[in-house]
Amino acid sequence: MRTPALLTVVFLALLVTPASAQKAKKAVKKADPEAAAIRATALDYIEGWYDGDVERMTRAVHPELAKRIVYTQGEHSMLDTMGASKLIAGVRKGIGKETPKDKQRKDVTILDRYENAASVKVMASDWIDYLHLAKVDGRWVIVNVLWELYPPKK
Repeated sequence: MRTPALLTVVFLALLVTPASAQKAKKAVKKADPEAAAIRATALDYIEGWYDGDVERMTRAVHPELAKRIVYTQGEHSMLDTMGASKLIAGVRKGIGKETPKDKQRKDVTILDRYENAASVKVMASDWIDYLHLAKVDGRWVIVNVLWELYPPKK
């Protein structure tokens, strides 16, 4: 084999190896049962909201959930807090069902996880939720939510 041909083969092998390593890394992440359980909890939360499914929402949130948003009016900000019972009451009323199926965004990203704590971002139809999950009695539940509305469309 000539030297230029050998260099070409080596160069191509170096290009393919990182791609194969990335695929293997993604496969390991997909097989992570904790990540799958965290994702399932986040989907119970957002899909439970859209579907008006009280059972899914109740399963997703801790009874002592604190869901908060900061409203700013002029120079002043205020914190509005909702607990699990108020959130579940909204699900029971079917408020989330008012969002048309084609507008029901539910992109889930696990931002971080350490031991029994995780942070997750959920991009929904008109807002973003930042979830804090904890593993309580062997299952992942949402204990805190900080959310923000998307800016009004112009």
